Amino acid sequence: MADVQPTDLNAETKRKYRTSFYGNAAEYWSSVPATVDGVLGGFGFISQTDIRGSLSFLKQLFKLQNPPGHGRALDCGAGIGRITKHLLLRFFDKVDLVEQNALFLEESKNFIGKCHKVGNLYCAGLQDFSPEPKTYDVIWCQWVLGHLTDEDFVGFLKSCKRGLKPNGIIVVKENLTSSDKVEVDKEDSSITRPVSLLQTLLKQAGLRCIKQEKQNNFPRGLYTVKMFALVPDVMKTTTSSSDHCYITKPSVTFSDNGEVSSVD
Repeated sequence: MADVQPTDLNAETKRKYRTSFYGNAAEYWSSVPATVDGVLGGFGFISQTDIRGSLSFLKQLFKLQNPPGHGRALDCGAGIGRITKHLLLRFFDKVDLVEQNALFLEESKNFIGKCHKVGNLYCAGLQDFSPEPKTYDVIWCQWVLGHLTDEDFVGFLKSCKRGLKPNGIIVVKENLTSSDKVEVDKEDSSITRPVSLLQTLLKQAGLRCIKQEKQNNFPRGLYTVKMFALVPDVMKTTTSSSDHCYITKPSVTFSDNGEVSSVD
């Protein structure tokens, strides 16, 4: 079985695949309008429903026995700052944004408006970004991890783990396939993972899920969306029956130039 990034091919083929995967995504997003509808792929009308679900989930995290603080949050794949403006700024003293599209990041200043709570704006893809160690109470990753290869997914979340303050939490909110197969979107150069693969990668990153919840009230026909609250698995205990982490990965076939050719 192959990862989303081919690990069993030679270094040159893997390099070509990685360059193509990230380059095609950057090219796609460079053509997208810097609007809510643009960053949500034409589904801007779901934004309020999405924020309500995230708001409820985040409020529950602050009620935990060892809740995260309210000092600083990081919005990963921030786009124009939709989540920062409507969610994170309501709870945190400072919010940093990381986004690979420079035009989106610039537009975030207009979209959010003048706000002393907005901290650093990092223009970088997550595959090339590492949060400052011991800096964040919450790191929010939504609808962006499908733009990372499996290898970079694990590497990025490991760096996020190092970026957490004590009691810090990583929130992952992502689309999930309804089967055990990876689905490839060649238009925006992204993938949608099944929950089994997502959980496997989270386990490889040394993270433990302390809470998960399905996003409700999205229109029919959209992917299932789930939110996961993750903390460092310090004890590295044996996977519990609720984790379902050790699942066979989907098989992804690659052509000679490193492109995804099929998913079985």
